[in-house]
Amino acid sequence: QVQVVESGGGLVQAGGSLTLSCTASGKIPAITVTDWYRQTPGKERESVAGITGGGSKYYSDSVKGRFTISRDKAKNTAYLTMNRLSPEDSGVYYCGVVVDYETRLDPFWGQGTQVTVSS
Repeated sequence: QVQVVESGGGLVQAGGSLTLSCTASGKIPAITVTDWYRQTPGKERESVAGITGGGSKYYSDSVKGRFTISRDKAKNTAYLTMNRLSPEDSGVYYCGVVVDYETRLDPFWGQGTQVTVSS
C-alpha cells in the first residue's frame, strides 16, 4: 500500500552534519504528520522531530536548535537536517508517516537508517 524509505544515514565525526530523507510512495491522498524517531541500544525509542500536514514543526529538547525538519509535499518527502552532531545522536533513525484516507488514518514506518557519530 504505502512504502516509507529512509536514506542519508552514515558515519560522521562529532560536530559534523547529516541530512536524512524520508520518502513515502503508494496511495497517499494526504499525509497528516511525519515523524522522525531514533532508537539507541539500551534506550527507548525517542521522538526527535515531526512536521504536520499544516507545516507545524516540533522537536525534542535534545535536538532543538541543532536539527531542522522540512518537507517537499509534492514529493511526499521529509528531511531531517542534523547539525553539530554528537556521539549521543548515534542510533537508528526511523521515519513514520500518518496517511489520511478520509475515513481513517493509517501509520506507516520505514526500515530505518543508521547514524553513527564518532568522537
